[in-house]
Amino acid sequence: MNSKALKLGGVAVATAAILYGGYEAGRSIGPAHAEPQSAIAAAPAADARPAATITLPDFRSIVERYGPAVVNIGVEGTVKTAARGRSPFGQLDPDDPLSEFFRRFGPNVPDGPGERIAHGQGSGFIVSRDGIVLTNAHVVAGAEHVTVKLTDKREFSAKVIGIDKATDVAVLRIDAHDLPTVPLGDPSDTRVGDWVVAIGSPFGFENSVTAGIVSAKSRSLPDEGYVPFIQTDVAINPGNSGGPLLNLKGEVVGINSQIYSQSGGYQGLSFAIPINVAAHVKDQLLAHGKVTRGRLGIAVQDLNQGLADSFGLDGARGALVSQVEGGSPAAEAGLEPGDVILKFDGESIASSAELPPKVAAIAPGKPVKLELWRKGEAREVTVTVGEQTAERVAGDDGPPADGGRLGVAVRPLTPDEQRASDASGGLLVLDAGGPAARAGIAQGDVILAVNGKPVTGVDDLRKQLDGAGKHVALLIQRNEARIFVPIELG
Repeated sequence: MNSKALKLGGVAVATAAILYGGYEAGRSIGPAHAEPQSAIAAAPAADARPAATITLPDFRSIVERYGPAVVNIGVEGTVKTAARGRSPFGQLDPDDPLSEFFRRFGPNVPDGPGERIAHGQGSGFIVSRDGIVLTNAHVVAGAEHVTVKLTDKREFSAKVIGIDKATDVAVLRIDAHDLPTVPLGDPSDTRVGDWVVAIGSPFGFENSVTAGIVSAKSRSLPDEGYVPFIQTDVAINPGNSGGPLLNLKGEVVGINSQIYSQSGGYQGLSFAIPINVAAHVKDQLLAHGKVTRGRLGIAVQDLNQGLADSFGLDGARGALVSQVEGGSPAAEAGLEPGDVILKFDGESIASSAELPPKVAAIAPGKPVKLELWRKGEAREVTVTVGEQTAERVAGDDGPPADGGRLGVAVRPLTPDEQRASDASGGLLVLDAGGPAARAGIAQGDVILAVNGKPVTGVDDLRKQLDGAGKHVALLIQRNEARIFVPIELG
């Protein structure tokens, strides 16, 4: 099975075996003392200094104080079933070891087709004393009944106030008061190497605690262009989804959401949604019942050193504008293909992946200053941010790989590129995700036709996809070869 990021909600499954083992450690490690083993044992040097004491983080006080605000979330819904070996999450590859795992230890899926009640579990945490709970959207999406269980064994039926699939954040409400809460921190104060703690219900084992460090920040994952993920090495498994990631002050800095795995289980790469992103979504869902996002109307890509040199930049930084939509806020502000966005609203842009979440977080209608690099010199442009609407085939500030049913960000070929490809039209793939990525479409491919009909532009591609059924065949050019690629659309 290929490596991939896996969202971690869903069903709680029983394990085939539990391996016991471990170690004990005090809160500090000091020098060890022992009697000499023989008469020839070396005496310590006269100027020897005592070994330094290493103090370990006090995870226990964090868990004791804030653990009661972490909840177990049970979901129930009706799912269609097929033959054994098929999980409630969709068809599993027979060669995939998870197929046999779910068949043996997952929910009891009947042998024949039909419908059944499926149960799943996830995690969440209380952010207000009057019953507001945060979790992942994928934990509760499609659920017909949601139950929140506290550490004191009280259970409440929860109402889903709203979900935002783009950030994978959901807001729940339970009818209770004077509840324990956990404070929200500032992810910008978190540094790579900092200790962090996760509390959740992996495989249904409620209120399990794991710890690790922050491995990286502002990670971009396929199909997740609105979220600059916090990467950690905290042990996260199915059922941890929606649980909090806390710093050593006991503040939530993220919501545990995904892992990157070859086996379907934890392999040291875990990803959390920064809590400031989640809090922004929460506030909008509570106030308006929906989330609005800003947009510019551009497609962007990263710069490598060769591109930076060709533009006269001192380093490979910023977001290179490869396309500007006609009539968009960016077009009205005068942005052009070839501009490099170095700063957005006063914040530096190190790579193209940093731009979409920053644009999305701006309220539509707000004027924002951009620092650009154009034709060898810096300049400043003010753009009035527009509103992100439905998914688009080509887009900027929406995730580059999250464009409509196909899942690509594209731009028209330049005349020189058309001559090099011996094509009269065609669209260059800037990024691919979703159905396109699963079918093997990659950055640099050129889309020439859909179901045998030539593609003349972005609008033409959109129209052809809108009129297509569930399956399409794309004719693409990759290097010197032209091949048809079958794709099951989203």
